[in-house]
Amino acid sequence: MIVLIAIGLAAGVGTALTPCVLPVLPALLAGGASGRKPLRIIAGLVLSFSVFTLFASWLLSTLGLPQDLLRNLAIAFLFLMAVVLLLPPAALAVERALAFFSRLRPANGGGGFVLGVSLGLVFVPCAGPFLAAITTAAARHHFGARTIAATLAYAVGAAIPMSIIARGGREAAARIRASAGAVRATSGFLVAVVALGLVFHLDDRLTNVSAPWTSWLQRHVEATASARRQLAKVSGEHTTLRARASSSGLPDYGQAPPIRADGAWINSKPLTLRQLHGKVVLLDFWTYSCINCLRTIPHLRAWWNAYRKDGLVIVGVHTPEFAFEHVTSNVRAAVKRLGVTWPVVQDNRYRTWDNYGNEYWPAEYLIDRNGDVRETTVGETDYAQTERTIRRLLGVAGPTTHVPNRTPNEVTTPETYLGWARLADYVGTDIHQSVFGPYTPPKRLPENDVSYGGTWKVGPQQVVAGRGAEILLHFHAKDVYIVLGGHGTVHVTLDGRPAGRLHVEADRLYTVRSSNAVGDGLLQLRFTPGVQAYSFTFG
Repeated sequence: MIVLIAIGLAAGVGTALTPCVLPVLPALLAGGASGRKPLRIIAGLVLSFSVFTLFASWLLSTLGLPQDLLRNLAIAFLFLMAVVLLLPPAALAVERALAFFSRLRPANGGGGFVLGVSLGLVFVPCAGPFLAAITTAAARHHFGARTIAATLAYAVGAAIPMSIIARGGREAAARIRASAGAVRATSGFLVAVVALGLVFHLDDRLTNVSAPWTSWLQRHVEATASARRQLAKVSGEHTTLRARASSSGLPDYGQAPPIRADGAWINSKPLTLRQLHGKVVLLDFWTYSCINCLRTIPHLRAWWNAYRKDGLVIVGVHTPEFAFEHVTSNVRAAVKRLGVTWPVVQDNRYRTWDNYGNEYWPAEYLIDRNGDVRETTVGETDYAQTERTIRRLLGVAGPTTHVPNRTPNEVTTPETYLGWARLADYVGTDIHQSVFGPYTPPKRLPENDVSYGGTWKVGPQQVVAGRGAEILLHFHAKDVYIVLGGHGTVHVTLDGRPAGRLHVEADRLYTVRSSNAVGDGLLQLRFTPGVQAYSFTFG
C-alpha cells in the first residue's frame, strides 16, 4: 500500500505540471488573490475530484441524471463567483443566499473550500497508467481500500503544485499596492475566463497535449514493473492462466478460479464450480450485443443438446460491454430472443472476468471433472478442436455435431466504437464531449473511417442523436451491424441509394447490411432525435 501511495503522489505531481492543468490555474490564482485560503481551496479540490472520479458516474447513472450535471453546476458556480467578485452590490445578495453553505467574504478568507470543490469537478487530468487504473476500477465499481487510497494519493499529489500556485497568488496580491477593489475585479475576470473556457471544453483539448517530462514520468514511475503490479491490484486485473505439463497430452492450467456472480442467474439456480465437481464445464464469456459472441451461440447450442446428458455444463458468463447490458431485464430478454437455454450468470463488475484474467468476447474456458482448466480459446476459433476436447474430457464417442462456421475469413473494417472514450477512426468536426453540438462530415471519407453530421451528443460510450443527426461510414465487409438504443427510426442509404430503415425499439444489435460477398461502400444513416448509437461491427 505504501508503494502504491508513493506512486500515486508522484503521478499526481507530474499531472499538475502538464498542460491539462492550465484551465484551472487562473481560478487558483484568483482564489488566492481574492483572500481565499489556499489550503481550503486545495482541500475542496482533492475531496471533490476524488469523490467525482470514484462515485459520480455510478451515482448519476443510478439516479438517471446526465453525466455532465455536476460539471455544469460547477461551471455555473464559477460564473456566480465571478459576478460576486466583479459586482460588489450583487455580492451582498449572493452572500446572504449562500451563507449557510460557505462564507464568501474575502475578509475572512471564506469560500475557498467551495471554490476548490468546483475546480475539482472540472479538473480533467491528462490520462496516464495510474489514472487509467483508477477509472477502470471505478467503472467496474471496485471501491476497495486500494482504489480509494490510490485516488486520494493522486489527488493530493496533483494538489501540491496547485497549492503553491494558489499561495503565490495570495502573496502577490498582498504585495500589490493597488486597492482591494482592483484585486477583486482582476480575480473575478480570471474566474470568468476560466468558466468561459470550460464551456467551450478547452480543458478537454488540453488533455491530448503532452509535456516533455510526461513520457519520462510514465516510463520511470507509472510503468515500472512494481507500478504495474500495484495498478493491477487497483484495477482488478489478474494474471493470465498459465499452462503446465500434463501426462494426458492436454495442457493443464491448474485449478479453475471461482465464478463470482454479480447479478442474476438466468435459466438456473445459482451454481458454483464446487457444486459442478465431476462435470465438464464450459465457461463462455459473452455479451449480447457482440456479433462475434452471437456467431458462437449455434455451436454452444449444438454442444449443449448433444453432450449435457454425458455431463457437460455450459455456463454463459455475461460480462457487459455497454451500460444497458448491465440491466437484468435486458439480458433476460436477449437470452430468450437468442434461444440460449443453458445457465447464464451476470458478471456486471467483471469479477469472474478478472478472476480468469480474461480480455476478450467471446472466450471459452474448458474445465475438467477435477476442476482444472484444460483449454482456453478466445474469439471465433476452431470450433471443431473445442468439440474434440469436450468429447475427450467427457470420454464419449460417436458422431460429432455439424454446425456451419460463420466466422469471416476476409479482412474487414475493424470494430468501430462511436463514444469518445474509444473513438479511433473518426474524421470531421472536433468532438465536444458529453454536450450537444453541431458536426459536419468531410467531403470525402477514407475507407474504414466514420464521421458525424448534424447535431450529436457524444458521450464516453454512445452518441445521442439530435436534430438532423447522421453518421457516415466507409466500410469494407459483407455484413454491417450497429448497436443502437432508445426508440426511433434510422434511415439507411448505401452509396447514395435508399437501403431500408431500422426500427429501434430496444438496446441491442441491429443488422444494417447483409450480403454474400465482401463489398466496399459508403453508408449514410439518418437518425430521429433521441436514438443512441454505440458501435459498428462487421462480418
